Amino acid sequence: MLSLDAIAPVIDLDAMRAKLSEGGCKSSACGSSAKPDDMDPAVWERIKDHPCYSEEAHHYFARMHVAVAPACNIQCNYCNRKYDCANESRPGVVSEKLTPDQALRKVIAVANEVPQLSVLGIAGPGDACYDWKRTKATFEAVSAEIPDVKLCISTNGLALPDHVDELAAMNVDHVTITINMVDPEIGAKIYPWIFYQHRRWTGVEASRILHERQMQGLEMLTARGILTKINSVMIPGVNDDHLVEVNRWVKERGAFLHNVMPLISEAEHGTHFGLTGQRGPTAMELKALQDRLDGGAKLMRHCRQCRADAVGLLGEDRGQEFTLDQLPEVVSYDPAKREAYREVVARERGDHVAAKSVADAAVRAAVTGGSMLVAVATKGGGRVNEHFGHAREFQVYEASPKGIVFVGHRKVDQYCMGGFGEDATLTGVIAALEGVDVVLCAKIGDCPKDDLAAAGIRASDDHAHDYIETAILALVAETFGAALEPMTA
Repeated sequence: MLSLDAIAPVIDLDAMRAKLSEGGCKSSACGSSAKPDDMDPAVWERIKDHPCYSEEAHHYFARMHVAVAPACNIQCNYCNRKYDCANESRPGVVSEKLTPDQALRKVIAVANEVPQLSVLGIAGPGDACYDWKRTKATFEAVSAEIPDVKLCISTNGLALPDHVDELAAMNVDHVTITINMVDPEIGAKIYPWIFYQHRRWTGVEASRILHERQMQGLEMLTARGILTKINSVMIPGVNDDHLVEVNRWVKERGAFLHNVMPLISEAEHGTHFGLTGQRGPTAMELKALQDRLDGGAKLMRHCRQCRADAVGLLGEDRGQEFTLDQLPEVVSYDPAKREAYREVVARERGDHVAAKSVADAAVRAAVTGGSMLVAVATKGGGRVNEHFGHAREFQVYEASPKGIVFVGHRKVDQYCMGGFGEDATLTGVIAALEGVDVVLCAKIGDCPKDDLAAAGIRASDDHAHDYIETAILALVAETFGAALEPMTA
């Protein structure tokens, strides 16, 4: 928590306002100004519109997964691909499996209706590299029709080394590998078996083979300049402490990002971990581990653990709008909406980056100790623009001497349905906001506001539609007095 004496007494607000004015967007190309100072410009061009590889981009751009790869070559104790629910969001879940031809028809339909679309991924519901013929056929068909869509795959890595050269030849330059261990003894607790070289392997030997193939695949991707994201599932008591070692290994082998995700282990999903009572981490346990990993491989904290047929911005899923029975039999790609959207976003992005820079600098200059966790209800665009009762997730930011940093998100059940709030749902929302000091939203009623206050969480709708970082700066100012005056972008 921030304390009053942690706020610096003087901030040169006039100079910061001038910086904001100078940093405003001058042209439709200024969205690239979001590039981190320490990032190679060529790398930034590859990730700046990718919602998974750029935290800033996930406010504006959407991903789409097509479920063309149902076959898998390993069994994970946290996975059950037979399960399906339209309202359930987690890896391995799909409503319908597609052929490559059906996938092409769906991608074109989505591209015509979802202008934010920038990335097409294949993440199962099995393994994209093991079910390679379907993966390759889908990518070839889509890239011929919509060449500016980025292509990504997600894989467990066992079959990855066999296809790295083909991936490079198809210009697939974003690959995600799920790596949960570098110690086969720990791996044996996560993977009951693998299928490799026409036979099934079990126990420590299976995990040793998987580990060696994962490291080989990662090194091959790095050698070819393909950007690699590592997904790791945090399993308390199994690999939570060990993920520090995983982070070190993948950094040494050139991983671009490391994404540590919480285990999802509800018993109704039918997974081994769910049926045997293995719990997932709390939100604060996950944050504590991610904080420990700071300084190692660069962390991704905005992952939503998407379904294998997800469509839309991270944090939303419009997949049920594009099931096969709703698609036209014949579709042709029209790039007009996507092109117009990119022009608008470029202007908005430039303004947002300037506002974010000013707010971040002010907080870093003012806060000398402690921290504040702020949960934000947002529909996207980097703004406080969602009603508290309509939120299905809250994005969490930390204001500290490091500035304003995105640190994660909290999924919740929607509190307000049909104009009425559910007390039981609000109790769950409050539990999900563990450790949060303040909630920012576009609107909130008196009753949930009072209940949040009783739980020690302040809620405010005073900064509706402001940029998130600008609102947090104003919040810090309001909380700790006039020493840090709020500014508007």
